[in-house]
Amino acid sequence: MTGPLAGIRVVEFAGLGPTPFVCMMLADMGAEVLRIDRRGAQAFGGGDERFNYLNRSRPSIELDLKSPEDLDLALGLAAKADVLVEGFRPGAMERLDLGPDRLTKLNDRLIYARMTGWGQTGPMAHEAGHDINYLSLTGALYLMGPHDGPPVPPINLAANFGGGGMMMLSGILAALVERSTSDRGQVVDAAMLDGASLLMTQIFAWSRMGRWHAGRGGNVLDGSAYFYRCYETSDGQYIAAGALEPQFHAAFIGGLGFDIAEFGDHLDPTLWAERAARIEPVIRSRTRDEWVAHFKGRDACVTPVLSPDEALEHPANIERQVHVAVDGALQPAPAPRLSRTPAAISAPPCLPGEGGQARLEAWGIGRNHMNGIAKAS
Repeated sequence: MTGPLAGIRVVEFAGLGPTPFVCMMLADMGAEVLRIDRRGAQAFGGGDERFNYLNRSRPSIELDLKSPEDLDLALGLAAKADVLVEGFRPGAMERLDLGPDRLTKLNDRLIYARMTGWGQTGPMAHEAGHDINYLSLTGALYLMGPHDGPPVPPINLAANFGGGGMMMLSGILAALVERSTSDRGQVVDAAMLDGASLLMTQIFAWSRMGRWHAGRGGNVLDGSAYFYRCYETSDGQYIAAGALEPQFHAAFIGGLGFDIAEFGDHLDPTLWAERAARIEPVIRSRTRDEWVAHFKGRDACVTPVLSPDEALEHPANIERQVHVAVDGALQPAPAPRLSRTPAAISAPPCLPGEGGQARLEAWGIGRNHMNGIAKAS
């Protein structure tokens, strides 16, 4: 393995959303990740799991953690690991006798990373939830969507992957740095509620500073401003305008053929609706790609709104290799980029139980430790 985390051993208890995302990034960065899938579990949502990119770069074994033999193997893996990642409801790992109290005594250098929606404690800790639910309690969801309609969830990016996955990853990396001086592990308690709330820091600050108004609409970043929103073009596509600063605003307005003198005080919300009404028919007079060509080189912060398939073919993404092919399957490349120890995708996604034997043996756990494991090869 290569990358900045080469030599770091990670035991992953398979889950959905943020935990496989974290372990994908750890594996891309060179960590030796071994995924533990529950034997006989059915994949959520159907489809070909060989294209489940969140499971790339690491092998898998299948275990029945209610089996004494398989539980012993899980304990043995935790004893040899640097990091353990799990995303079950509070108390689930304790009921399996794999909770942090036991495992950190078994291995006092273990970083035990736990992902939940609502947190390990609190009045909602044991309730079910998803990205939309966690986001709804932070104040963020309330601010998303049109002023005259219900809030619109930002797919599952904000709480699952931003507030959950990225926050857990930062906690793991911080704990690894701290361990280099203390030689001790610790528990990383990541909750999507916590992380998504942290992402709201600027909005809370702006509200207190008087820069953000209550409710949906009338704010500079929520699609209300005529210079920071999407516009439909003549071909039913869209362009995105993000002309916040005065120089970009001037380039945007001038590029549309308007006199910039008529668009002063661009941060005054009382002027936005009338100006948007003037701009909309102009933008609908050309296709998306015509507008993109027209604004090229103007520094007006105008870009096309691409579908995922179109994103694969955009010149900027191609030149920077934002997507890479693994066995012919284009997928998002590892990020961020490091100059000496770059991350890389080491292997396509493994199905449950694939490739685990080699990793077990590399960790010093041979066949004599594999009683009850049906598919670790």
